[in-house]
Amino acid sequence: MAHGAVRSHSAAMDASSATARFTTDRERNLWLLAGAVVVAIYSTLGLARTLAAELTNREMLDGISALALLTLFAVVLLAGLKGRVPSAFHAAIALGMLAVYALVFLRAASPIERSHMFEYSLLAILIYEALLERSSAGRNIVRPGLVAIGAASLAGVLDELIQLIIPSRVFDPIDIGFNVFAAFMGVAVSGAVALAVRPRRAG
Repeated sequence: MAHGAVRSHSAAMDASSATARFTTDRERNLWLLAGAVVVAIYSTLGLARTLAAELTNREMLDGISALALLTLFAVVLLAGLKGRVPSAFHAAIALGMLAVYALVFLRAASPIERSHMFEYSLLAILIYEALLERSSAGRNIVRPGLVAIGAASLAGVLDELIQLIIPSRVFDPIDIGFNVFAAFMGVAVSGAVALAVRPRRAG
């Protein structure tokens, strides 16, 4: 009986420690989505230029780019609003940030740059939202925005290092800088929307 009780208690402790890795289901889902984005980025490295060329030949690239931009905006708005309505002033600030992001995205010189802008902005947003969710559950997260930008940037550095061993790709330090910028813009836009809907203090 004593041994059975010990085993049962141990199993309960193991289950508890496994679930304690995430504070909420939302945090777990955000980390899973972030992981899926990383896997998608790395698994398509050898196909990126071929795919971009094929979409360009079929005159589908602009449509895909617009869809990617709208998807990113939807993620930002759904994550930031959370059912709250911003004031007109703060809504204008958030919309301004979204417009700036859209201009930067659309003025990117190449399809590869646009894809990097989308990928690393989305990754940074998902990491940022996961960290915010963890912080709201009582965990001590220092400067989640900077952590999210740093984590997404490290993924971008690894992206470029992997290209050293892919014959069809070339390591480019400029791309690393672009990935960092994309991560920064993603967190900045997401933060602007979150600020717009943050409950105001009375008085």
